[in-house]
Amino acid sequence: MRVAAIDCGTNSIRLLIADIVDGKFQEISREMRIVRLGQGVDQTGQFHIDAISRTLFAVSSYAEAIKANSVERVRFCATSATRDATNRELFLEGVKDRLGLYPEVITGDEEAALSFQGATKELFGAESPYLVVDIGGGSTEFVFGAGAVEAAKSVNIGCVRMSERHFRSDPPSQNEIAAAIIDIDSAISEAANIVPITSSRTLIAVAGTATTVAAAALGLKEYDRNLIHLSRISSAQVHEISTMFLRMSRVERAALGYMHPGRVDVITAGSLVLSRIMKATDAREFLASESDILDGMAWDLASR
Repeated sequence: MRVAAIDCGTNSIRLLIADIVDGKFQEISREMRIVRLGQGVDQTGQFHIDAISRTLFAVSSYAEAIKANSVERVRFCATSATRDATNRELFLEGVKDRLGLYPEVITGDEEAALSFQGATKELFGAESPYLVVDIGGGSTEFVFGAGAVEAAKSVNIGCVRMSERHFRSDPPSQNEIAAAIIDIDSAISEAANIVPITSSRTLIAVAGTATTVAAAALGLKEYDRNLIHLSRISSAQVHEISTMFLRMSRVERAALGYMHPGRVDVITAGSLVLSRIMKATDAREFLASESDILDGMAWDLASR
């Protein structure tokens, strides 16, 4: 069966087209566009009209790709920013007009479960139980389990949200960093009340913040998802890279060959979130995974 999954987050919108037959997964195409749908949502509670326009332009392109690839089933999931925006109907109706499908605005728990499935479905050689951490633009999901989800919590410490809420200087000031750390640590503690974040044998980190940190740790000259996938990055490397990003200017970050242009403004906050997670979990390393919520959505579609 050929399926298409679209994950629309706070910072990016991504498309995966895959064939799943007899439990075997074959990727056909995978695309990502940074659209910053969640621009200003943390402050205003609403989508900016420009952000909606940028995102709907990408949706139109994805609709063409889905048609060209003769996809049988499609699923569109919108996450943190759409959950928070009071004018979300403007966006959702726009998607329906272009894709012929009304998007699902999934809960944080649903997002967590799909991320867990995507990250662990074809994971071999890693010891369970797992803690899957998905640092998105608006929220971060913590998911614990072995063969299935046993506990999950979504908290609002995504890289876009933390950047907009705390960082005004370039690079951020020590006071701004200190305020961000208080916010991040408080949210991690909230998650730890529900999820046993110190009890996993393998910490798996998914999404762009974690994979960009992995690219930096691996010393890549350009982003290469094949080299990043299933690489193991030590906690010492995470702390070092986060400190490096916090000290760099926007121009310096943009000059890094592995840095996606759409992550330049938010990787500083995102890497700080990852660094604080490594500290709170006392994990020695994380396993970087390029398989995430998109893959989970695809597997879920094929099982219906």
